[in-house]
Amino acid sequence: MVLSLYQDNVPIRFGIIMYSSRLINFIEESDGTLPVNDGEDTSILITKLFLYIKETYSTQLAFEFLSNIHKSRNGEDYYSEDLIEAHQVEGAFVDSLLSSAKSHPQDVLLKLQKDNVYKEEAEQSSRFVHKLGLYKLQCCLLMNGLVHESNEDATMNAMNDELPRIQEQVYYGHIQSHTDVLEKFLSESSYKRYNPSITGKSAVKKFVSLFASYHQEDSVFNDMKYLQSPGTADDAKPVTHLLAIDLSSKVGTKLLHEAIRYLMDGTDRARVGLLLYVRSGCSPPVLLLKDIFDRTISSFSYKEKVLVFLHELLNFFEAQPTTASSVAGDWTRTMMEMVYSLAAETALPVDDYKAWFKSFSADAVPKGMDKLSDFLFGQLGLVFGSNAVITNGRVFVMNEGEPFLANDFGLLESMEYDLRTKYIFEIIEEVEFAGVDPDDLTSQLYSDIAMLVSSSMSVRERPSERAHFEILHAEHSAIKLNNENSSIHIDAVIDPLSPTGQKLAPLLCILWKQIQPSMRIVLNPISSLVDLPLKNFYRFVLPSMDDFSNTDYSVHGPKAFFANMPLSKTLTMNIDVPEPWLVEPVVAIHDLDNILLENLGDVRTLQAVFELEALLLTGHCMEKDRDPPRGLQFILGTKQRPHMVDTLVMANLGYWQMKVSPGVWYLQLAPGRSADLYELPPKLIAIDSLRGKLMHIEVQKKKGKEREELLNAADDYHFQEKMDNKGWNNNILKWASSLISGDTSSKNKADKITDRKDGRQGETINIFSVASGHLYERFLKIMILSVLKKTQRPVKFWFIKNYLSPQFKDVIPHMAQEYGFEYELITYKWPTWLHKQKEKQRIIWAYKILFLDVIFPLSLRKVIFVDADQIVRADMGELYDMNLKGRPLAYTPFCDNNKDMDGYRFWKQGFWKDHLRGRPYHISALYVVDLAKFRQTAAGDTLRVFYEQLSKDPNSLSNLDQDLPNYAQHTVPIFSLPQEWLWCESWCGNATKARAKTIDLCNNPMTKEPKLQGARRIVPEWVGLDSEARQFTAQILGDNLEPLPPSETPKPSDKDTDQNVKDEL
Repeated sequence: MVLSLYQDNVPIRFGIIMYSSRLINFIEESDGTLPVNDGEDTSILITKLFLYIKETYSTQLAFEFLSNIHKSRNGEDYYSEDLIEAHQVEGAFVDSLLSSAKSHPQDVLLKLQKDNVYKEEAEQSSRFVHKLGLYKLQCCLLMNGLVHESNEDATMNAMNDELPRIQEQVYYGHIQSHTDVLEKFLSESSYKRYNPSITGKSAVKKFVSLFASYHQEDSVFNDMKYLQSPGTADDAKPVTHLLAIDLSSKVGTKLLHEAIRYLMDGTDRARVGLLLYVRSGCSPPVLLLKDIFDRTISSFSYKEKVLVFLHELLNFFEAQPTTASSVAGDWTRTMMEMVYSLAAETALPVDDYKAWFKSFSADAVPKGMDKLSDFLFGQLGLVFGSNAVITNGRVFVMNEGEPFLANDFGLLESMEYDLRTKYIFEIIEEVEFAGVDPDDLTSQLYSDIAMLVSSSMSVRERPSERAHFEILHAEHSAIKLNNENSSIHIDAVIDPLSPTGQKLAPLLCILWKQIQPSMRIVLNPISSLVDLPLKNFYRFVLPSMDDFSNTDYSVHGPKAFFANMPLSKTLTMNIDVPEPWLVEPVVAIHDLDNILLENLGDVRTLQAVFELEALLLTGHCMEKDRDPPRGLQFILGTKQRPHMVDTLVMANLGYWQMKVSPGVWYLQLAPGRSADLYELPPKLIAIDSLRGKLMHIEVQKKKGKEREELLNAADDYHFQEKMDNKGWNNNILKWASSLISGDTSSKNKADKITDRKDGRQGETINIFSVASGHLYERFLKIMILSVLKKTQRPVKFWFIKNYLSPQFKDVIPHMAQEYGFEYELITYKWPTWLHKQKEKQRIIWAYKILFLDVIFPLSLRKVIFVDADQIVRADMGELYDMNLKGRPLAYTPFCDNNKDMDGYRFWKQGFWKDHLRGRPYHISALYVVDLAKFRQTAAGDTLRVFYEQLSKDPNSLSNLDQDLPNYAQHTVPIFSLPQEWLWCESWCGNATKARAKTIDLCNNPMTKEPKLQGARRIVPEWVGLDSEARQFTAQILGDNLEPLPPSETPKPSDKDTDQNVKDEL
């Protein structure tokens, strides 16, 4: 990851801290003493070799050495969990230095191992990681002192979070050219250790108030003596650690020992109080240890070397093996002798200890713990046998296998002091105690007050983000749901007719159902409305326990249920999904674009099942100091199949996207012109969640290629010829369908034109169309048949997959096989940065024009768009071969010979007349795209810029797919096709119908005649084509087909479809 970001020139300075887990464990188990010679550790070996390469050669080569280690195992599988072996490290070392070393790397390796060079530095690195506490995370990222996950996404997010902080500091002059930014941030608000149970946002925080316990008549605090660092006994302490320790457990004695070390290291802000207890039936040495600690602290806690005495006593106790009862007496006598010796060394009175031992009774020790047990297990609520640290009321319970070290005590002290106790202690020090004897105002009294006040206030702690909704007066505009037993209260302020409010309402319902809070919903609508803001019915789908069966192990899955819907309104169903998801319907008997519930009959319920088809890998590609490399092509795949998905880069923000599924992928430049001009090492990408992935990539041109253009006219003109040469593009049309777009027809079918079923010959005609809803899919089949019956050339159809019904996707493969054509289902997710349309019909219009340069594979040089409701009467090969005079687009101008429609020709007056300046206004039902020229001139990028500017005005782009190219034709020139290529009764009249090469069933704004009725009346051959298509569909789907009479009256749904006015689910 570090090398990848470094090669992308991400503005981050990288460093690496390596450590040995084995060494860390040894440090913890042996009181910080390192092994003298305990065999070679692979982690230490890697660290030593890394330091050698860094010091002798370069830092970059050292990082490449680490990368080579991972490449040497499991075939470059960076995600392998297998342990690295020494021979793999040595092999990577030799490979890294082979081209740079003055002597053979193997000789260097042997010398390094023999002389133990860099061993001390490697061990100190592990000590440093241990001191910081970062070893608990195994691997992490530290950015300016903040801890993050160690992956590329987290790194980029962390950098984006840090940049505004730095910019603000620069703006106010706090950071200048000579400022050490890291040192500045660390000195302002940093801690010297990381422990997520203390500092983490998700750390469980339990607080108890010590006030009541302190003021009890028989309180444990009455006789409490505290341990303090040498030389600080007379100072007030704002922080108090109370240690509840089970001395009969190893965890307890370890915690006690770490607390002693913590005080020995020195602190002037904290004191330690010991609450020692033992379990019944424990051995006499444990009881003796408790008695020694209690008596020593009670009598000698003020002595300068008392901590040394206790520390050495614990060292002796922990070093002894577990004793059997038969030898416990000998062990006790040995311990007494050790106590006498340590007391003499630390200037403690030996005679006092001898007197205590004479009166020591093992049976008496447990009997004196009743008061302590009541405090620990009653008032504090601890579990018997547990070990805990209570710091100014904050409770930490120790878990087995999670040691709490001396440095953790220091971290806890710093956290509690900075966040809570500091301000309390400052106030206490300023208080004037009237009527109190000055002799009573001791340092212990001030320390006790700080402990008690801090613990009491911590119980009432509130987050700073809390909003005070209680000030709202909403007697007549609030919905109140009271639950007296709930500890949670929710206030929500909602505009009920806003899209946000529509999404928030079901979330509140889910919360009410699951946790039963008290809730107040304050309605805050807009005071005046011209139109109803909401145009849809909305349901929020969230997995819940209801998805699981009560009787077996089946899972029903989350679902949305709409009840009491209007029967006579035509509805359309959409699904609102996270941006990285590509979702499509897989089961839908009814037309989801034209739902008329009154036509369902006795069924009364409409059902649809949607499926997550793929995730999105998106990114932005930049070229250093230059514009984004538009047209640059990427391929994505696995190590075995490197070319499974492809895409190209837009000029708009250098954006690109690919369809992917979860797994590990390799991204690289596509062989050919992209790889010839640019440099980009293969990138490893892990899709490990349903959130997709966003990448930032920087490329640069190869030396000597700086002035060459990636796309130029000559290359585009001869692009198809290049496809025939041996190279990566040979079979691009085959893989592109399932990779960049979707599905493809008959993979083995038609590599050679002469192998086709009907012997079609010549260059393939590529036709592009889009349909949504069963009615327009019916028209689409008729259009396909009309094209095929008028040409002998091979035809390939390209359909936008997003809006096709499951039935159409079931039928089209059989239709392709029967009639001898190819097809491909393509898709492109709407980019998040591009202004999105809300109505489904306008989204479909946008797909016709906005993504022409990226939705097709780069090998496709020309395509014809034909509206689904069009009937073709001529050989489309004639149009496909037409010379467009160097224009990227070719449209047919609107007819003007039907004078009855003059009042509806908006382009002949007002804004459009002035803007066109004599140029024709073209119809978008049929157009040709010279994709090579379209890409070479960045026409797609230009159209998207115009769209972004115009689409935010609700009065612009009324006919989006038509207005946009006509508006932009001064910049993206249009070749005007001969008039006969598109005939429409509404605008052209019957005089030119005989010469029509295609007939479009465009809407008539005067008569508003339904399309089915108009189709039978206007196009004689339409009825026969429709019958053929319907019979074929019924045969494939197994439906019974009833012939329609010529005079069939169109259904209401047909009318509603023509109006393009629907309500949405």
